[in-house]
Amino acid sequence: RKVLKMGQQGKHLNSIKVSHEKHTAGCATEIMAIPETVCISMSQHIGAPAKAIVAKGDHVLAGQKIAEAGGFVSANIFASVSGTVKAIEERLGVAGGMQESIVIENDGLYEEVEFSPERKLADISGKEIIEIIKEAGIVGMGGAGFPTHVKYMPKDPSAIDHIIVNCAECEPFITANHRLLVEDPASVINGIKILLRAVGVRSAIIAVEDNKLDAVNILEEMLSRSRMISVAVMKTKYPQGDERQLVYALTGRELRQGQLPADAGCVIFNAETCAAVFRAFAKGMPLVSRRVTVSGDCVAEPKNLLVPIGTPFSSLVDYCGGLSKKPKYMISGGPMMGQAQWDKDAPVVKGTSALLVLSESFAKLPSTPPVCIRCGRCVAHCPMRLMPNYIALFSSNGEFDK
Repeated sequence: RKVLKMGQQGKHLNSIKVSHEKHTAGCATEIMAIPETVCISMSQHIGAPAKAIVAKGDHVLAGQKIAEAGGFVSANIFASVSGTVKAIEERLGVAGGMQESIVIENDGLYEEVEFSPERKLADISGKEIIEIIKEAGIVGMGGAGFPTHVKYMPKDPSAIDHIIVNCAECEPFITANHRLLVEDPASVINGIKILLRAVGVRSAIIAVEDNKLDAVNILEEMLSRSRMISVAVMKTKYPQGDERQLVYALTGRELRQGQLPADAGCVIFNAETCAAVFRAFAKGMPLVSRRVTVSGDCVAEPKNLLVPIGTPFSSLVDYCGGLSKKPKYMISGGPMMGQAQWDKDAPVVKGTSALLVLSESFAKLPSTPPVCIRCGRCVAHCPMRLMPNYIALFSSNGEFDK
């Protein structure tokens, strides 16, 4: 175990005090019943939308490709259930805009495409692994949705010397990655081994915050003889999972404005992305499902769920016992970086780590605007070394360009 000291956690010793609210940390992941219909967006990733290759009325199988990547920075899309294509139409997406979507009526049979990968890691090249990842439609599952195969195209591949697996999960409420590490750590570790071969490096670090020591202990036991994969235990604070903070904490290398982790010799993957890589390589199954934390003070029974991509948010809430009080906000993702929702039937996408339903009283902002006395503490706290005092001043004056 590599336990990072305080000075290694970031440039500033101050940290942002954010309530953890990890109410579902001890809730084992439940496999949710497949909904009657799924709505699968063509824009579940950064880059060009995928292009549908099925038509209304077609019968599809779970794991069947239904849309092809719309360009280099894009990703394939697959059916998450078997059934009939009910419609191909514009639907409101989690980001708030209208997106072309494929609506599939579930036939209740969950018939899968037959896969026969029969692959051995020692017999396959890094280039072939990248092609498998690309074909499986795997993207960053921490929320950003960056196509995973594109991460293997840095300006200088020879400069990459570290893979970092981001298991910080520093936002309040979210525990999907935590439960993955506790329940199925082998899929994450095996995914890391595949990614190491694809990148061509021999060092990987699994970064976990110290509020997940049960997961740390499991990983350490499984990796006790590994010389390539280590576990780094980080102080629990927000925004520890930000890639700039993560790279500095683990390597001491700083990223300047406009730089990517690859510029510091690192490639970063989410834990669930690693597990998806393993499933695609070992079983041939593309990305068709994911873990989602359903929580918030309005949810009757907060849970961690394994759900098909395209499941309506309302189905997740219903499975968790419905609402216990009147909701004010529904958020896809965490409360810090997530996206407020306008449609309770918006679908789960590849990057949906959580669904939060919060009451007005829980999420209420201060009624009286704070008065800045120019003490400078906000500047000292900012992990990105910005000057929030000026940002707030320009914002209040409507000077948004500044």
